[in-house]
Amino acid sequence: MLPMTTRVLAIVLAGGEGKRLMPLTADRAKPAVPFGGIYRLIDFVLSNLANGGYLRMVVLTQYKSHSLDRHVSRTWRMSTMLGNYVTPVPAQQRLGPRWFSGSADALFQNLNLIYDEMPEHCIVFGADHIYRMDPGQMVRQHMDSGADVTVAAIRQPLELADQFGVIETDPSGRRISAFREKPTDAVGLPDAPDQVYASMGNYVFRTQAMIDALREDALDPSSKHDLGGNIIPMFVKAGSAEVYDFADNDVPGSSERDRGYWRDVGTLDAYYEAHMDLVSAHPVFNLYNSRWPIYTGHDPLPPAKFVHNDGDRVGRALDSLVSPGVIISGGTACRSILSPGVVLHSHSQVEDSVLMGNVKIGRGAVVRRAIIDKNVVIPDGARIGLDVEYDRSRFAVTREGIVVIGKNEVVEH
Repeated sequence: MLPMTTRVLAIVLAGGEGKRLMPLTADRAKPAVPFGGIYRLIDFVLSNLANGGYLRMVVLTQYKSHSLDRHVSRTWRMSTMLGNYVTPVPAQQRLGPRWFSGSADALFQNLNLIYDEMPEHCIVFGADHIYRMDPGQMVRQHMDSGADVTVAAIRQPLELADQFGVIETDPSGRRISAFREKPTDAVGLPDAPDQVYASMGNYVFRTQAMIDALREDALDPSSKHDLGGNIIPMFVKAGSAEVYDFADNDVPGSSERDRGYWRDVGTLDAYYEAHMDLVSAHPVFNLYNSRWPIYTGHDPLPPAKFVHNDGDRVGRALDSLVSPGVIISGGTACRSILSPGVVLHSHSQVEDSVLMGNVKIGRGAVVRRAIIDKNVVIPDGARIGLDVEYDRSRFAVTREGIVVIGKNEVVEH
């Protein structure tokens, strides 16, 4: 008998435009946005699949996909001798001159990839969430249940139900009875009346059932061709959809503190808060779990360097993540993420901020509560994040007051 993982094809939906992450998505797809210093958002889902033994993956891309395609092609190389691969697949317009009109349409337009493999089951995961998950545990429940689709769900407070796609179940707690988008009258769970199941956008399908549903949906001119909005309700109506409780997922090496961690970083404020989850002494999300590593690739850079120790001119970083190639030359970083190639010059201060690759902070400059994209130079003596109204006249500023400076932007003092 073939191992379970060889009977499964993993499909990663990575075509998101990410409008709410502008300006970070001005020239890159959402899954290609850097995260945590050395990673891209897509590395988290690909690492979960690889750690789970699912080594045949296709990554469906669409908008501004060059940096995403390059990252996947350069970083995620598998042994072809063993039949393993991670392949980025741009929108090919195989069915005519049109882009994907929804997540279900993305799958429908790429059915040839499924026909080439003809797996028994398909994992269909999103590409832009921060979490650890062993997908094999979800696949095993799916196979054992005989369901046509299993939907991963995370428990959320009942009062937040109108912010999510909510899954309601029958008394068994497993069979899905309703799949509702942001309801205002949601019903609590049978075992926890103060909680609801929020869809994580991760699915496992019986392959033939998925193909049949995609074909039927493609013929419906009124459909939005969305997996959550159109395809899953088909299976719910047929009584063949089950829920997988993410709380039951036991990732090797996880602690009670980061067990069940999952963040949707679809907004700039959520993206910022997910970074702040990384920097405490006992982080809410632990990047240092060697039993379930997050894989990535980056340029061959030297170790980080901290120089100068003369009076108040001391190079140091506290409660921060410091990547290879960083030079802290008499400056200070506190509660911040410094990506490869970042340089802090003397007497500069960076606090509660996310600096992406090759950002330079000038002498005496101060940066607080900011996200600064690649290649930005902050001039000597500049102030970022101290006067939000002034910053708003120059840069993007979020609802929570986080200053966001786009890639290659010129900053005037």
